[in-house]
Amino acid sequence: MAPHKRLVAWQECHKLVLAVYKVTESFPKHELYGLTSQVRRAAFSAAANIVEGVSRKGSKEFRRFLDISLGSLAEVEYALEVALALQYVKPEMYASLESQQQRARFLTWKLKKSLG
Repeated sequence: MAPHKRLVAWQECHKLVLAVYKVTESFPKHELYGLTSQVRRAAFSAAANIVEGVSRKGSKEFRRFLDISLGSLAEVEYALEVALALQYVKPEMYASLESQQQRARFLTWKLKKSLG
């Protein structure tokens, strides 16, 4: 098993990526290169930075990648708020995605804190 797959923070980020991709399939086509692309890239970045950080030597460098991941998760949060305001996502789906994003962010933050 790849080292990142053991991390609960990565597992939650990965679930968020899959959920974001699924929900954005229904976004308007004119948003393909706008909000759809932005929220997908941000969610992917959150998970990918954990993967990349695990492969680095030393906890200081890993923490830097976790910081980037946390920034991407904040970006996902805002993109979801915009999608809700534009009625691209229903309130129930928004609540589910927001909950997933918060879990991923909390666990990523805890992982960063555990590294010192």
